[in-house]
Amino acid sequence: MIQAEMERCVIVMNILVLLMSSCCCLCSSSASHHEGGKLRVGFYAKSCPKAESIVRGVVHQAVAADQNTAPVLLRLHFHDCFVQGCDGSILIDKGSATDEKHAFGHQGVGGFDVIERAKAEVEAVCPGLVSCADILALAARDAVALAKGPRYEVETGRRDGVVSDVRLADGMPDVADSIHKLRAKFSQKGLSDKDLVLLTAAHTIGTTACFFMTQRLYNFPASGGSDPSINPDFLPELKSTCPKDGDSNVRLPMDRGSEQTFDNQILKNIRSGFAVLQSDASLYQDKATKSVIDSYLGPRSSSFEADFAASMVKMGRIGVLTGSRGTIRRVCSSPN
Repeated sequence: MIQAEMERCVIVMNILVLLMSSCCCLCSSSASHHEGGKLRVGFYAKSCPKAESIVRGVVHQAVAADQNTAPVLLRLHFHDCFVQGCDGSILIDKGSATDEKHAFGHQGVGGFDVIERAKAEVEAVCPGLVSCADILALAARDAVALAKGPRYEVETGRRDGVVSDVRLADGMPDVADSIHKLRAKFSQKGLSDKDLVLLTAAHTIGTTACFFMTQRLYNFPASGGSDPSINPDFLPELKSTCPKDGDSNVRLPMDRGSEQTFDNQILKNIRSGFAVLQSDASLYQDKATKSVIDSYLGPRSSSFEADFAASMVKMGRIGVLTGSRGTIRRVCSSPN
């Protein structure tokens, strides 16, 4: 009888050990999955250690061939993040007019070929591991550095979305938006007034089309003529480049006098009435955003480049898909 009782005890102990072991495994698995669901610097350090250098090489080659590629890639990342989050959905091209990339708010957005090329080279080394969303975030970072802007670390670990719908881009910031609309749109994405100023300052590099200037120059809502906030010394120059009945596709630099170099000249231009875009100019017409601009231009100015980098990292976290959510698209233009 004693022997039988001892055998029962051994059985019970073995069951307890098995239960504890299973619990530990489940906890470990849960913790591992949770860790995999976070963005972090060096996400591909072990799974695809060459990923970042491959993307950097492709971007360097593209910018060397055409300097305008740098601002184009930066803008592409911004537009991706503002619609459904940074999920690479703007890259999807099903050949339909309803694709997100064809939204009115995405007019002039480019750089798709550069991202596709980088993706193809990464796929050749690490098939099915690196997302298009991450490649886009890395490409934007590298583009900023090549424009003599700040070098910063990019968190990776994003996964790709598969939904592409032109209607989802209705909330994109627009050059004709009032400062109140801009602040509201950025706030909805978890971005502050400071982020609004810093991310707008990305206009320090690149060009825009006269198409986006017509209303500001010739039919401004408040005056029926030109935007009165335009510096009188600047207005003739703008009208000469973008005449009333001229070619709306003609391009002009967004940062007068410093369009090829990433710096805070754009903020100086905004302050002095030399902003090209209406949305840029509006930043100095609001107390909150005006104070942010002034903080970067005074004798004890804040670190513009470091703060810009921080805002880029913050933007790169908007609505990300991580862990088991989303997918890894093998071809960025295809929803898989």
